[in-house]
Amino acid sequence: MNSLRLIATALCCLTVLFGGLTFSSDAQLDPNFYSQTCPQLQAIVSQVLSKVAKNDPRMPASLIRLHFHDCFVQGCDASVLLNKTSTIVTEQEAFPNIKSLRGLDVINQIKTAVESACPNKVSCADILTLSAGISSVLTGGTGWLVPLGRRDSLTANQTLANQNLPGPSFSLTELKSAFADQGLTTLDLVSLSGAHSFGRSRCFLFSDRLFNFNNTGKPDPTLDPTYLKVLQKQCPQNGAGDNRVNFDPTTPDILDKNYYNNLQVKKGLLQSDQELFSTPGADTIGIVNNFANNQNAFFQNFATSMIKMGNIGVLTGKKGEIRKQCNFVNTKKKSSELDITAVTSTESFEGGVVSSM
Repeated sequence: MNSLRLIATALCCLTVLFGGLTFSSDAQLDPNFYSQTCPQLQAIVSQVLSKVAKNDPRMPASLIRLHFHDCFVQGCDASVLLNKTSTIVTEQEAFPNIKSLRGLDVINQIKTAVESACPNKVSCADILTLSAGISSVLTGGTGWLVPLGRRDSLTANQTLANQNLPGPSFSLTELKSAFADQGLTTLDLVSLSGAHSFGRSRCFLFSDRLFNFNNTGKPDPTLDPTYLKVLQKQCPQNGAGDNRVNFDPTTPDILDKNYYNNLQVKKGLLQSDQELFSTPGADTIGIVNNFANNQNAFFQNFATSMIKMGNIGVLTGKKGEIRKQCNFVNTKKKSSELDITAVTSTESFEGGVVSSM
């Protein structure tokens, strides 16, 4: 109940903070979209996530990243949730998503609860987007009024998943380009990267920084020497690479400004993290310093950028559909085509992120 009161208080305050904000270029997106058709939606999502987060503190970070992985591929349309079938080439098997997608089962759990209360009313895309916002609040971060009214895609796009999601070894130039392709600015890049203030990553995503950076046979010089030794113990050379390491060694399960403080002292876990501060003359350095010194500035920009990202390529009106099951489109298929074993489990994909988010 404490978590639910925290969520309610945060969102109540945000009515003032974001009351005059234009939420989307599409007027059909609105925080009150389900006020008549499913007024209990937020309470249902909050209750499920509160229970999940209590048992698995890593899940809120995973849900925010799942939202990111969805929005960067043909928009925020729940395409990432679609399983492989005879007609769907799933995004879940794209390289940036392998061993990277946790939270799929949780979204299905929420969908089941929502369907019981509001049959065929709420899209999987909106459930995923709302879950990301509530996950922020549950971990001590900011909240925001989530614009709703998205519909679910009828397709997935594995090719775009391989192309669009930024990688853990991206340079700052590559990161800016990937975000610009989605209509996001440098400020959005730095703000959204703050999601790496919590959660975990697998060693194989950054182990080259520890022993053989850019094929030099030496560690990445932008890593703090003491932090380097800690990481080398956690991720031994020639190891399997599956060990998990906290993105933030200070407050690993809290969404806060410590991510930016870590960058200032060369403790960014991924190369793509440290690039924001260690790239000579970069315009991102000032933003990092601002957020490191002012958590309110980080929170406000994080909320604004999350809303902006959540509006990418949305389907509204009569476009797409409202899926009955988040893993499959609604078209009738023979039972042999619905490979239920393909439904992704939390354990099969838990772990670090292959993308930079």
